[in-house]
Amino acid sequence: MCTNFKVKPADDGSIVVGRSMEFPVGIPTALAILPNDYQGAAAAPAGKKGKTWTATHGVVGMSAFGNPQHLSDGMSDAGLSAHFLYMPGGFCTYADFVGDGNDISELDLIAFLLGTCSSLTEVKSAMQGLRVWGFDPGMGFAPPCHVLVHDTQASLAIELHADGVHVVDNPTSVGTNAPYLDWHLTNLANYVGLSAQVPDPVKVGELTVKSLGQGQGLMGLPGDYTPPGRFIRAATQITLSDKPKNGHEAELIALHILNTLDITPGIVREPSPNGGTNDEVTVWDSISNLTAKRYAYRTVTDPTVYVVDLTKVDFTQAARTQDISWEGNFVEVAT
Repeated sequence: MCTNFKVKPADDGSIVVGRSMEFPVGIPTALAILPNDYQGAAAAPAGKKGKTWTATHGVVGMSAFGNPQHLSDGMSDAGLSAHFLYMPGGFCTYADFVGDGNDISELDLIAFLLGTCSSLTEVKSAMQGLRVWGFDPGMGFAPPCHVLVHDTQASLAIELHADGVHVVDNPTSVGTNAPYLDWHLTNLANYVGLSAQVPDPVKVGELTVKSLGQGQGLMGLPGDYTPPGRFIRAATQITLSDKPKNGHEAELIALHILNTLDITPGIVREPSPNGGTNDEVTVWDSISNLTAKRYAYRTVTDPTVYVVDLTKVDFTQAARTQDISWEGNFVEVAT
């Protein structure tokens, strides 16, 4: 379970993207930095060769299993962000590996797109003829996915259907999980009455009925953690939230929206492969300021928001990973 969204454009033109990563804790995760001349080579079955590329943009993001190229989230110094979201339930069909140089694994896709593209137009072009095959990084299966991509102008979803790759424009800039995006866009019609305003009193016979408090206009807003519920919750908050004045305010609004999606450990459980259950939690959140080139994150056990300023990163060094903090605390105030 994951949620991805773009905040309203700020008055100064700043564009900010938020993302939550929900999954059982346990996948080795680190901050990754890929250089602006990175030589990429996609994973391939033994004895075969997949997609190769030479990057032109530096990339920062979250990587898994110790491989800086296996990004589940990230942004580039060109102001493009991409986000790997889980897509189970038969809504992800991986292609067979052919071996003609157009095969790329799901875990290599973000590194390829962010390293070689600077806009959604270039992303659409790069996806032409590309086949996405399912690679198991050590989970016991190839994680089903779709990939959401944003630039400062628009957003899109890369979906993996039985008939191949679908690159779909996303007018809402919101994404969660299954089903496909077109279903979520249709489902929005069920919630057009949600409002930031308190409804006026109504007469029921001779009785005047008033709202019991603020927030009455949001009665019916889903509070569950299903993909449809989180899609509506994120879309509603983006629509009704204040327009930020600048990038800082946009980052704060993204953080507030992410707070409403946070899963308290223990309230969502899923079967464990070894028996019993695992907690599904918000393992980490990220905020990509596409305009200021800032990539921020926090983790489930450290509420501190850490920021990488991409304008200060040395993208001439080799690809590398860096540990992120999983141990944080509250800050004591001297009195």
